[in-house]
Amino acid sequence: MTVSIHPSVDNGFQPGSDSFSGGTLQCKCDDNPVEVTVSAQTAHDHACGCTKCWKPEGAQFSVVAVVSRDAIGVTSNEDKLSIVDADAAIQRYACRDCGVHMYGRIENQGHPLYGLDFVHTELSDQSGWSAPEFAGFVSSIIEGGTDPSNMDAVRSRLRELGLEPYDCLSPPIMDLIATHAANSAKG
Repeated sequence: MTVSIHPSVDNGFQPGSDSFSGGTLQCKCDDNPVEVTVSAQTAHDHACGCTKCWKPEGAQFSVVAVVSRDAIGVTSNEDKLSIVDADAAIQRYACRDCGVHMYGRIENQGHPLYGLDFVHTELSDQSGWSAPEFAGFVSSIIEGGTDPSNMDAVRSRLRELGLEPYDCLSPPIMDLIATHAANSAKG
């Protein structure tokens, strides 16, 4: 039996396009969907196993990427958005009607990822978005209900898809966080 990760990666995925310059994301509402315009290519796209990220029905992982916060604009039905958890480091803006997370923003200027917003490019009809590169917070799917005895199969499937599994973030992102911490300590 093949382990299902997420509908947008289960059957493989296309590489991103170097010439892609953004598109629109829409929530799942049939009437008056929230629309977010992203005016740049995304980066660090990954399968995320944390319990905070929005996942489509039946998915064990979300698929989420980052983009500069100045590349995000809500272009329709902003009044339907609300923050899921005001105490979380990432302020996830979700549609109150369908529950889909449209973007996540870090407001703490001291956070190493401040300036980057998190988006789910699967909510777009456009192709060319950056492709997933790795899987982060893999062990966290246990907190979401996955049987721990299935973790070897999950990690094997992620590797089969070309998504190296980590129980944190990828080495380049962890290096960025550590560099930020070191620079902050220098004052």
